[in-house]
Amino acid sequence: MHEQVNALREATTSVDELRLLLENPEVDSRVKEDVLARIAEGSDELVVNFVKLLAEKGRAAELDEVAVELDALVAAEEGILDVELTTAHELSDTEFERITKQIEKASGRTVVAERKVDPNLIGGIVLQAGSMRLDASVRGRLERLRHDLTHARS
Repeated sequence: MHEQVNALREATTSVDELRLLLENPEVDSRVKEDVLARIAEGSDELVVNFVKLLAEKGRAAELDEVAVELDALVAAEEGILDVELTTAHELSDTEFERITKQIEKASGRTVVAERKVDPNLIGGIVLQAGSMRLDASVRGRLERLRHDLTHARS
């Protein structure tokens, strides 16, 4: 177990060092290109050429954002909807499955959901899917009510 923790620390340090290297404007783009090409070595030639091109064009620091966007495009093409489901208390597996099935039925896509718990919600649920946010929490309802009351005209 100790070896696994050390390996994880080393990997995290390596990722942090890579991020610092890629974000450093003083590091020549050819150095970044070489580092990325070595990391991508053994991958499809298209991938290697793509990361080289990113570095060449001064966009190596944006590699993480590119990967996130690519994941989103692949998920959309495959009909997968990534959602974040936040509730005030831990959902049972049955409740979680029932909610995800309702989302799948409404969206027509396969749902991959991540569960989160936020006791500050008081009750209800907050659903985040990309840029769409559905707040059906008690806290959200109270905030909307407070806003409506403070902005109501006499």
